[in-house]
Amino acid sequence: MNAVQAASEDFTSGWLRLWAESTQDYSIFALALDGRILTWNPGGHVILAYVSDDVIGQNFSMFYPEADRLAGAPETALRTALESGRHVAEGWRLRKDGSTFWANVVMTALHDGDGRLVGFGKVVRDVSDKKAAHDAVSESERRFRLLVHGVTDYAIFMLSPEGYVTNWNEGARRIKGYTERQIVGSHFSRFYTPEDVAAGVPLRGLQTAEREGRFEAEGWRVRRDGSRFWAHVVIDAIRDGGELVGFAKVTRDITERRQASELLEQTRTALLQAQKMEALGKLTGGVAHDFNNVLQVLRGNLELLESRHNRDLWSRERLGKAIDAVERGAKLASQLLAFGRRQALVPVAINPALLIRALDDLLRRALGETVEIETVVAGGLWNTFVDPHQLENVILNLAINARDAMPNGGKLTLELANAMLDDGYVAALSDVQAGQYVLLAVTDTGTGMTQDVMERAFDPFFSTKPEGRGTGLGLSMAYGFVKQSGGHIKIYSEVGHGTTIKIYLPRSTEAAAEPRPKARGGLKRGTETILVVEDDLKVQSTVTDTLVGLGYNVLKADDAQQALVVVRSGVHIDLVFTDVVMPGLVRSPDMARQAVQILPGLKVLFTSGYTQNAIVHGGRLDPGVELLSKPYSREQLAQKIRQLLGPSDEDDAVLTGASDDYPRRPSVSKVSHDRLRILVVEDDAASLDAACELLAMLGFTAQRAENAQTALETLAAETFDVLLTDVLLPGMSGIELARHAVTMRPDLAVIFASGNEIPESEKLEFAWSALRKPYTADQLRTEIEETHRLRRPRER
Repeated sequence: MNAVQAASEDFTSGWLRLWAESTQDYSIFALALDGRILTWNPGGHVILAYVSDDVIGQNFSMFYPEADRLAGAPETALRTALESGRHVAEGWRLRKDGSTFWANVVMTALHDGDGRLVGFGKVVRDVSDKKAAHDAVSESERRFRLLVHGVTDYAIFMLSPEGYVTNWNEGARRIKGYTERQIVGSHFSRFYTPEDVAAGVPLRGLQTAEREGRFEAEGWRVRRDGSRFWAHVVIDAIRDGGELVGFAKVTRDITERRQASELLEQTRTALLQAQKMEALGKLTGGVAHDFNNVLQVLRGNLELLESRHNRDLWSRERLGKAIDAVERGAKLASQLLAFGRRQALVPVAINPALLIRALDDLLRRALGETVEIETVVAGGLWNTFVDPHQLENVILNLAINARDAMPNGGKLTLELANAMLDDGYVAALSDVQAGQYVLLAVTDTGTGMTQDVMERAFDPFFSTKPEGRGTGLGLSMAYGFVKQSGGHIKIYSEVGHGTTIKIYLPRSTEAAAEPRPKARGGLKRGTETILVVEDDLKVQSTVTDTLVGLGYNVLKADDAQQALVVVRSGVHIDLVFTDVVMPGLVRSPDMARQAVQILPGLKVLFTSGYTQNAIVHGGRLDPGVELLSKPYSREQLAQKIRQLLGPSDEDDAVLTGASDDYPRRPSVSKVSHDRLRILVVEDDAASLDAACELLAMLGFTAQRAENAQTALETLAAETFDVLLTDVLLPGMSGIELARHAVTMRPDLAVIFASGNEIPESEKLEFAWSALRKPYTADQLRTEIEETHRLRRPRER
């Protein structure tokens, strides 16, 4: 047995020696009790780059970095191996070339057969790759921890399988308000609202995550201070080897995003509503324009008929009914224009409290005794900048709507107060500016409106009233007026409790304007010359007859371009009465500006049933612009003209309605002799028309000629008393024409009508006179009569 044991020991000893001398994966060497190196193997050469001659007899501390040697690490390793029999460690070691590597070191105390310590065996392995991998994992974990704890926009924390919080990041503290010490160990259901907890929402979240691996939802959550926020929540199940070990929960506060989404939806809805209203406004504005032209023809002709048949009671009654129907149509068209924001407003600074008080009697009569009216005015009320007449119409319409919503009576409250609309309120309102407003609230105790009705309440012709009661344009008109005035209107209503309509009108810092005095009654007449510019020939004919009946001289033009030709022709004009919306290259406002430059004293009065943006900007008439909206009455036309031209000797004259009072000719004197025949030569067609019409109005017979050749042919065929010719004509000048004409007709009187002087170099052998453009009707009449009477050469 001893022989076998001895053989086994010899083999073991030999085997260990052979393994140590042949392996290159481990540096294996023996140390003396004092740490000197006694043996060296090939692994030592591979790992540490030393050969045996370099290290035998050296202390093993040579493999330690200097800092470890100074710290006594080699001595500590020997002492530990001596005391415990073994020392295991990892650390940095030095190669021969000074480079370092991470070593796994095992030092074992060696004893002989008698148990005496004879030295130490040391095994060194290069585990730099393992260390690098470990460090990479550690660094990744460190960075992940930094990331999780550094994220402040997300609450990231872990839950146990039962839902208890096990860790907490900085984002969770910021969003939910709890510190890690306050929350770890608490159940995550404390973040839910009491309603959600009662409904089992937290438990369903965990069950879904466990079953499907993930749960995602949005909902209200509660902070430590009790405030709520809208959260986006994700719960992921965490498993180890298939076993559920917990949940990862990520919560984000998306309250602002939800608010932005709601605001975007509100803005989108408001934009769609605004686009719908704009489209309807354009449609109704266009319809109102054509409708007003038709009404103007009807009204003008009805009034002309009324002036002739005023003594006939039967005719007068029926004409009155027809005119009343036109008035109703005009009101309808006005409401359409108001909705479409196309009416021409004349805003002034007003005190709204005074306006409300002035309406009190009218409102009480309109609403009846069953409706109680209360007016509440806040102290220090601001002024507002609006059209007072249109605001009165809005208040009256709202009051009548309120009355109809209270069939059994009730209470109407009118409130006035100062108001501020801040950026938050107007954010979703694309056409409302933040700032100071005057609030007018009209509240009734009526039946109220459903949500569907409120959404359509401002649509034109929409009404919940029985058929035949109302046009469905009252609220539409109010909406259009408020928007055109730069304000805001909002409906608040509850079925069975009543409705409040709040109107916000821009504040004005100007002093309130004084109300205009009422105009005196009576029909205003005159004798001035008016140029009517209207493309609708029926409207043109009607207004021309009306003006002639009022005593005025009237010239006509079908568009703005023709009107400018008439103005440049030299004819005297006191006032241009022009439609705003007409076809052609020249716009009416441009024509008016040019006409005033040519004739500085000229007055301009616009008329239209639909102004578009020609003379109205920002919902208001341009400064200095005068407008008479169609359809208008004869009295309104007469009053407006005299307002522009000033008092007339014939002011307050009243038509009697007798047939001999209509039509009334202008008060210019006629020639006392037989009707003179005038040959008018003018190459511009509109100027030629204007001159011929003016001559006919003065009682002369006018013959047209567009050029000199036509004039000579006409002279050869007919007899004329006066040649009225422009100087600059195509082909042959007016002076050459006159020479030929006098040769043909020696008794012919010649008048040159031109905007230029007759050249001094011209020595003419016949009687002539010059009429400088622009000329008045009296100047033209006087010049014709004088030239015809004298018929002798003028002294030069």
